[in-house]
Amino acid sequence: MPEDLPSEKELRDRYVDVAPENVRRYWERDRPIELRPIDMRHYFSRERLAPVQKIWFRATGTLPDVAEIHQCVLAYASDMTLLDTSLFAHGRSVFDKDLQLASLDHAMWFHRPCKADDWLLYSQDSPNSSGARGLNRGLIYDRQGRLIASVAQEGLIRVRP
Repeated sequence: MPEDLPSEKELRDRYVDVAPENVRRYWERDRPIELRPIDMRHYFSRERLAPVQKIWFRATGTLPDVAEIHQCVLAYASDMTLLDTSLFAHGRSVFDKDLQLASLDHAMWFHRPCKADDWLLYSQDSPNSSGARGLNRGLIYDRQGRLIASVAQEGLIRVRP
C-alpha cells in the first residue's frame, strides 16, 4: 500500500545529495502529483529490467468534488511515467541526459469515476520498444482494486548525438 512506501520527501532527503544535477532539480521542484513507485531499481541501475512498473499516485492537494476535474488530473498523471517503462528493457532512465523522449500519441478510456486526490495504482508495461519508439500500456486502479481507466501510448525514444 502507498503508506508502506517512502514519500517523495523521504526519497529526496535520502538521495538528493548523491543524485545527478538533473535528478536533483526534479526532486527540488514542487509538483502537483505525488508518486510512490513500488520498485525503484530502474532509477539507480543500468541493469536491463522487465519493462513493467507499478506506481501509486495522487494529487498533492484536495480537489473539488467535480468528476471532470478528477478526470483531468487523472489524464495529466497518466502521462507522467508511462514512457519511462519502455526504457527499462534497455537499462536506461528518463533522467539520462542523452535521451530525447516525447509522447507521440496518448489514448485514455475512463471506466469509473474516481478521486484523483486519493491514492491510485498505475500498473504499466511496454510490450515493444524498437525503432526509436516505445509502446506502453497502463491500467489505473483504485484502492479497492477496481479498474478506473486504461491508457495506451506510443512515444519517441531517441539517443541524441
